[in-house]
Amino acid sequence: MGIFNNINFDKLKSGLTKTREKLFNKITETITGKAVIDETTIDEIEEILISSDIGFDTSEKIIQNVRSLLKNEKDRSSLNIIQIVKNELTSIVDLYAGNDFKNNIENNKPYVILIVGVNGAGKTTTIGKLAYNYRNAGLKVIVGAADTFRAAANEQLEIWAKRADVEIIQRQQGADPSSVAFDTLNHAIKGHFDIALIDTAGRLHTKSNLMEELDKLKRTMKKVIPDAPDETLLVIDGTTGQNAIFQVEEFLKVSNITGLVVTKLDGTAKGGVIFQICNKLKMPVKYIGVGEGIDDLQTFNPNLFVNAIFDGGISK
Repeated sequence: MGIFNNINFDKLKSGLTKTREKLFNKITETITGKAVIDETTIDEIEEILISSDIGFDTSEKIIQNVRSLLKNEKDRSSLNIIQIVKNELTSIVDLYAGNDFKNNIENNKPYVILIVGVNGAGKTTTIGKLAYNYRNAGLKVIVGAADTFRAAANEQLEIWAKRADVEIIQRQQGADPSSVAFDTLNHAIKGHFDIALIDTAGRLHTKSNLMEELDKLKRTMKKVIPDAPDETLLVIDGTTGQNAIFQVEEFLKVSNITGLVVTKLDGTAKGGVIFQICNKLKMPVKYIGVGEGIDDLQTFNPNLFVNAIFDGGISK
């Protein structure tokens, strides 16, 4: 998803400060001053990875690779160990980075993106920020306010649509969400829009009726555009750590999630959960939120993400 340049490395680095303190700074403290990196030190590094929400399985995989690489490595200095860990983390997220969808948009207008997620994850603000990004890339964007269950949802989305300077289709509270999606896609076709962003209700993912509503929504959209939606993005709150994994697993049971948006990384030390998501769930992270501003939603770039956590150092 690299059709626009929306990455500000300074903002990214600043937004990941708490994660950096928990991960990179602790590893540095552990190995600083040690002449030789022994097995005990490597075990300590693994404990730091686990405590940084990277998860046991992912941390174990990284450490196994570190041990394997060190067998034939003459340089066991602290700097080299950090670089090896950094390279391992980069390789995990690099496999599941979001791809550029410019060609898909050109061939599928309007390009329909369904946004799902639980209440409180930052779904509404994410839609506004996505709309802003797409409009800044020169695309014509429309938003469908299909979260008609929550009283404030339409109002919030309308505010964000105005900030992003994009059109919005909305109905009164309690209206059929599918009808909103239906009207939005028809309007998008008639108005020659490039992107249609469809909001959805964000009740708890354990509620079966929400999942049934999502299924109905998708069936309705296909009546207008047979291949819709082109993307289904799940918004998850980065501050929830391990619970984010559970949310993704639950939504995967009922929806074909094509990518994730991880929000609120600027307010948490749990940014390491992204590595666990990529390794365990094999899901691409497409955007990350590193601030509250409309321009603080950035395309996920694996190398820059890891560099920002490791104090801005550049990989070899």
